[in-house]
Amino acid sequence: MSLTARPRSALAWGSLLWLLPLAFLLLFFLTPLARILALAWQAAGEQGALSAGLPGQVMYPLGFTLFQAALSTLLTLLAGLPAAYLFGRFSFAGRRLLRVLSTLPFILPTVVVAAGFNALLGPRGLLNLALMGLAGLDQPPIHFMNTLGAILTAHVFYNVSVVLRVVGGAWERLDLRLEQAARTLGAGGLRAFWEVTLPLLRPAILGAALLVFLFNFTSFGVILLLGGPRFVTLEVEIYIQALQLLNLPLAGLLSAVQLGFTLLLTALARRLEPGQGIPLAPRVKGEGLRNPRGWGQRLALGALVAGLALFTLSPLAALAVRSVTRLEAERGQRGAVQTGLTLDYYRELFVNRRGSIFYVPPATAALNSLLYALATVGISLGLGVPAAYALNRSGPARRWLDALLMLPLGASAVTLGLGYVITFNRPPLDVRSFPLLIPIAHSLVALPFVVRTLQPAIAAVPPSLRQAAEVLGASPARAWLLVDVPILSRAALTGAVFAFTISLGEFGATSLLARPEFPTLPVAIFRFFSQPGALNYGQAMAMATLLMLVCALSILALDR
Repeated sequence: MSLTARPRSALAWGSLLWLLPLAFLLLFFLTPLARILALAWQAAGEQGALSAGLPGQVMYPLGFTLFQAALSTLLTLLAGLPAAYLFGRFSFAGRRLLRVLSTLPFILPTVVVAAGFNALLGPRGLLNLALMGLAGLDQPPIHFMNTLGAILTAHVFYNVSVVLRVVGGAWERLDLRLEQAARTLGAGGLRAFWEVTLPLLRPAILGAALLVFLFNFTSFGVILLLGGPRFVTLEVEIYIQALQLLNLPLAGLLSAVQLGFTLLLTALARRLEPGQGIPLAPRVKGEGLRNPRGWGQRLALGALVAGLALFTLSPLAALAVRSVTRLEAERGQRGAVQTGLTLDYYRELFVNRRGSIFYVPPATAALNSLLYALATVGISLGLGVPAAYALNRSGPARRWLDALLMLPLGASAVTLGLGYVITFNRPPLDVRSFPLLIPIAHSLVALPFVVRTLQPAIAAVPPSLRQAAEVLGASPARAWLLVDVPILSRAALTGAVFAFTISLGEFGATSLLARPEFPTLPVAIFRFFSQPGALNYGQAMAMATLLMLVCALSILALDR
């Protein structure tokens, strides 16, 4: 091969690396968003932006969305910052296990979280049943479901792990010499924290707060399942207008408003990426972590660890217990409620008790979720590998591709699903006849995680290894197979687990795209929750428990 042919070949391969992910984003992300903006323009033109009722239909859900997102973010910081200090400065027994368990809520599907809090604090939850049995009450004393408190509690449950990972990680890697210098110059512990540590951590805290606010702003399943009909956010209103009222122009207008806010928040979050401006120092494992000193520190540390573990595990444990608990109400003088253990709810998952022609066995829904998740893994890795290689190449286009790849994280899942409904409505790309649109939508969310996992691994591959393979006669493709693939296999497996878990629990876009006869597990769980009766409730608990176990195994695999 001539000297000029190799650079031209490298240039061609480099262009192909950019082309594949860009074409995917253009067709399956930017085009649906453009159609939504066109619908928003149509709504403003046909109904008039100032027509009677239209401002209220936009401003009320927007106002409540901002309010609950801001309040949830504040509560998450109040709960997460002490926990971040715990992980950033102290060593204690079970530290690694607690860190893994605190990450589990973040990857749990919203239907599982809703089922967990329902099993713990709902009208038929374990705590209400215990209080009714002890006090002989006919009605549950705790009214948690369909309240603002339920929404805020679930959001804190979800997002504390973000603060732990972002702020706690930065705290753990902070240069200890800066704080030690302040102590040497006479500053006390509180003053050193206020004047040295806190300013250094401010970018990480602001970055974590913006990420949490963004997740709360686009929250869908938590509001729909725990908030009830009284509380309507932009996301829920889009779902109602598009799926129930079939008012696509207004749904498009609401989506455009939400998209504008999420893009602004995403841009702010990127400017305050975790770790920006934080002076880090290399340290050996465990350096900077200390054991608690004195009874005061031990008690405070124990209370913090116990509180974090209880808050993380109690809804999940209640979900598992409630899925094997049958209630037998005996309305006597005390209105007692008897409970007993049973596996009937799991057995009933395979029985069409009512003989409905519209019945879809939960096993079929689980198979659908599995197939969609496997397809999502294939698509995400197939696009993530070339995108990660492209991001490791120098050039001005690198920054633009990086921003484009991160955009789907800031877009609403319901908005994306609506965009697919109005864009892909004709063969061959038809929502009703092209089931790959569901894993494609899932891949848009999973792709940034896959790329972020693969990119540093690719950058760490020494070029000398590839060069040595080529000197020994290997072609570029064979050198890649023999050198890069073994090194990248662990990172690729981590990205695959991320993509699999994200797809398995995705609910927002799937609720609009899934056909009634081909539901996924989250959609099937939502259907069972929406139907009255103890049997439907128990089956929903059983399916949510199975989905929770799969997610727990996934996070344990990620940790290893």
